[in-house]
Order: sequence, then C-alpha cells, then structure tokens
Amino acid sequence: MDKTQELSGSHAGGPLDHSPIDASSVNDILMAGDKSKGGRPYFLESAETERIMNVAMAVATEVAVLRERLDTLERLLESKGLIDRAAIEAYEPDEASAQERQLWHARYAARILRIFQQELDAIARPENNTPMHRIADEINEM
Repeated sequence: MDKTQELSGSHAGGPLDHSPIDASSVNDILMAGDKSKGGRPYFLESAETERIMNVAMAVATEVAVLRERLDTLERLLESKGLIDRAAIEAYEPDEASAQERQLWHARYAARILRIFQQELDAIARPENNTPMHRIADEINEM
C-alpha cells in the first residue's frame, strides 16, 4: 500500500484489506467520523436534542479522562519532589510541543463533533441509512 494513502473505513474508497498496515498511514481524524451501517436510533424527544446531548457527553467524557490523568501526573510529580504547581502554571510550550497540541486539538474536535460528521455523511450517502430494524430483519433471514 502507498504510505501516503490515508485509511478510514468510510474514506478508503474500497473494501477493507486485512493485510497488516503501517500505523502511520491511519488517519484517525477522518476515522472519528466513521459510523456503523444503518440509521442512527434516537431516544430523546428530538434528533436535535439527541445531537446536543451526544456532543455534551463526548466532551464530558474527554474532560473526565483528562482530569484523572492530570491529577495522577500532578500527584506523582509532587510526591517525588520533581515539580510544584507554580512551575506547571508557568510552562510555555516550544514550537514542536505547540504543533503536537494543535494536532491533538484537531483530533479532539473530530471526536466530539463526530455526530455532525455522521449526519452529513447520511445526507451525502442516503443508501447507507437503512433503519436498524431492517438490518436486523436481513440478518435474521440469512
């Protein structure tokens, strides 16, 4: 496979190949928009409410994981006497660190806005919007 090709289930342009891949060719930003087949089920009073709730829950999950990791790091550093909180507050990233952070921000935005990307894909590819009950019926008929 060409190392410059970006891989994602819905963006690769063909059937999935099960041979080993070079992990550097996987575009996780594009993959964040991938969705399973079938229409999205909605459980709240409206699709709009459900979208907002999904985005809010994605952000809440990210914040909770981030907070736990940050707490772990700060406690470990402080317990070893390696750094104090003032040094953390005063930190300014170099150019390479700033670029790495920008890439993280792009991935983060792709994850939390995934529902909107999937909705746009559903509009662009209506043939992929089979309701879940129809997919279940097709499986049962196999």
